Amino acid sequence: MRHRDFSTISRRSFISGAAALGASMGLTPAAWAQERATEILRGGSAIGGKTGTALQAIDVEEPILSMETVIFMEDAIRRYEAVSAAGGWPEATQDWFRIGPSTRRDSVTDLKKYLIAAGDLPEDAHISNHVDDATDIAIRTFQARHGLIISGQIDEPTLYAMMVPVHERLAQLNINYARMIRLAPEAESTGVVVNIPAALIEATQGGTVFNRHIAVVGRIDRQTPILTSRIHQINFNPYWTVPKSIIRRDLITYMNDDPEYLTNYNIRIFDGQGNELMPTDIDWSTEEAVNYTFRQDPGSENSMGHVKINFHNPHAVYLHDTPTQSLFGQNARFHSSGCVRVENVDAFVAYVLQSNGGWDVAAVNAAFESGERLDVPVADPVPIRTTYISAWANRKGTVIFRDDIYDWDAQGVLDLSA
Repeated sequence: MRHRDFSTISRRSFISGAAALGASMGLTPAAWAQERATEILRGGSAIGGKTGTALQAIDVEEPILSMETVIFMEDAIRRYEAVSAAGGWPEATQDWFRIGPSTRRDSVTDLKKYLIAAGDLPEDAHISNHVDDATDIAIRTFQARHGLIISGQIDEPTLYAMMVPVHERLAQLNINYARMIRLAPEAESTGVVVNIPAALIEATQGGTVFNRHIAVVGRIDRQTPILTSRIHQINFNPYWTVPKSIIRRDLITYMNDDPEYLTNYNIRIFDGQGNELMPTDIDWSTEEAVNYTFRQDPGSENSMGHVKINFHNPHAVYLHDTPTQSLFGQNARFHSSGCVRVENVDAFVAYVLQSNGGWDVAAVNAAFESGERLDVPVADPVPIRTTYISAWANRKGTVIFRDDIYDWDAQGVLDLSA
């Protein structure tokens, strides 16, 4: 089923324009980040100062996919309808770019009016051309609820998010509210939810969030699928069998660019009878390679890191660790070929194996460090769902948005399973 279309700003076209703006001002790529908004999701509640104050706005126990969230979204929609009826918020301009702590600039006046209308700055805040402490916290709060690196300074992603007009945010809330009404009644009180546009995993227990994990999900041309299943097995120090789609799309190119690629990454080749071949046995100028099995040995270079987390599904996707931990520190974490990479994966595996007994975080890390291949069935398979919620609200009145990375909001997709 499709809902009505609504207009959106193209993130790709904006970033191109913002990059041009930065070049025209003689700026190098942004290096202003002090703390990440997602730090709260990895146990960062101890962060103090203005960033800690901002993070409190998103630090709640209720899961995104819940009936409580439905109620909070109803309140948010009413508030955004009122802002829209009053003429919206001031239009963000390029002159806001790089406004930060203690900035004095005429455009700060309109910025403060924007932050008041958006709910990040109190209505009785002093309007002036100076970024005071309250405005600094408001900018950080805006960044926190949009899942952006928290710097207190308006960088390119922050300015992009501020450029979205209120009627588009209201439309985003409405379509996600319609999805939430469908999905929330089906939510398990204990289980795992992967929210794709947020690149975020929530592990719940008894109806509250047990832990949140930053994730890396499928890129636009290799999307993470919508599914429901149960996590039934943990593979410690796994082999990785390269999917044929990646052989065709990536591996052949890598080998043409660097003939030592397979050797450097400990990937071995096998024919249909299990005989091992050498890379020189294959004609890399053709697609011959797709006829063979490519298997990466366990180890530090393994694409799945220390662990693979299995659940039955027709898409051949799974959750896993990664040796490329730096990806978790990015604003946009859409890099995979459909599978989902999990930060703080040791805590996640310990959560999944609770029913087995004896698998606390220390035991999980010991298994990682042993390097031993070990497959552990989950005694009580854990429900898992992937979903697409790009706007929601919480009990603190915080309204949270993420980019419509797959354009499903713009297309009006209500029935995610379709």
